[in-house]
Amino acid sequence: MTRHLVSRLGQRGDGIVEAPDGVRHVPKVLAGEVVELAGTRLLRVTSPSAERVEPFCLHYATCGGCKFQHWRAEAYRAWKLDLVRQALAGQGLPVEVTELVDAHGAGRRRVAFHVRKVDGVWRAGFMEQKSHDLAPLDHCSVLVPALMDSPALAAEFGALLGDCDVALTAAANGIDVAVKAERKATDKRSPALSALFNARNLLRLSVNGEVFAMAAPPVARVGKTMVPLPVQSFLQATETGEEELARLVLASRPKKARTAVDLFSGVGTFALRLAEHMTVAAFDSDRAAIDCLQKAMRMSQGLKPVSAAARNLFNAPLTPGELKEFDWAILDPPRAGAEAQCRALVASQLKHVTYVSCDLQSFVRDAKMMTQGGFTLRSVTAVDQFKWTPHVELVGTFVRK
Repeated sequence: MTRHLVSRLGQRGDGIVEAPDGVRHVPKVLAGEVVELAGTRLLRVTSPSAERVEPFCLHYATCGGCKFQHWRAEAYRAWKLDLVRQALAGQGLPVEVTELVDAHGAGRRRVAFHVRKVDGVWRAGFMEQKSHDLAPLDHCSVLVPALMDSPALAAEFGALLGDCDVALTAAANGIDVAVKAERKATDKRSPALSALFNARNLLRLSVNGEVFAMAAPPVARVGKTMVPLPVQSFLQATETGEEELARLVLASRPKKARTAVDLFSGVGTFALRLAEHMTVAAFDSDRAAIDCLQKAMRMSQGLKPVSAAARNLFNAPLTPGELKEFDWAILDPPRAGAEAQCRALVASQLKHVTYVSCDLQSFVRDAKMMTQGGFTLRSVTAVDQFKWTPHVELVGTFVRK
């Protein structure tokens, strides 16, 4: 056991301790605190920060899901905003960021649990901080009410499929479950799985990517449209987060824009909302998501035309020639960012781009490339959808003369 001062917080939210034997990264501590450690494991905080508060979740001490429930809200928000400002400044991007939008809303509507046997009992939870040990949960305080019982539901699959990961989504019409397991849903286990599916009134149950049972297709509301959801499809973590991101995208719409291209469109989070105002072309590498977007359009009324096509924008980005027909581009790439597509945007004649990002580092990398290519980064808004974590989402608007 050794005693140390936490000098600062790192970008991932861990406390930085500069010990004689090297730098240590310690979770769930605050800058200025004096802590007792066993290696990097926190034993106790001997001199707490004035910014420390009591976590609201009973599982917080062991669970690796949240990092900042112990931090006073004002200080936590200031730190997250400062992360964004420092990253932008580090790439020489002179734009002021003044707002962190709280987008937690009613909670997260999707979650993925690990299911393992603990002391002879099948339990579900998240891994402990910096560990492969399961922190079993009986509830998760950051989920929407419809998923409050989800750890118990997830754990029930252990007895049938062994060690597995269980992803649950609170769709607009019920609960969608997707299980990834080493065991297959064999004929021997099918009756038990069917019984669990019916007892829990699930909408759909998928095992290893294949639909095992479905009472009705899970759907999500996107603007005025109900969209069917593919198995394990991407969906914004919170309903409020999706609404806030869409609000910011729509607010950035150029006044004279009549056509837009939605790149990395998914099931149409932005495309279907944009179609209330203009013609849209949507592209995404997920063919199942594109199929669902097309199906949603066939069932919708009162929208402008939306064309949707499956395309890998990492390997085959839209070319400058293809981008000529659009007045505005919207990007919402995965964490890797959109380097290849941004290069094509720079080489195109497009003057208006809105970039939605879930990764700060890939965003500033791509933003620097675009500004070096003639765009001006006009504004950046930070969105806190994954509250009590270091993750932050951004909406940046780029223009050029």
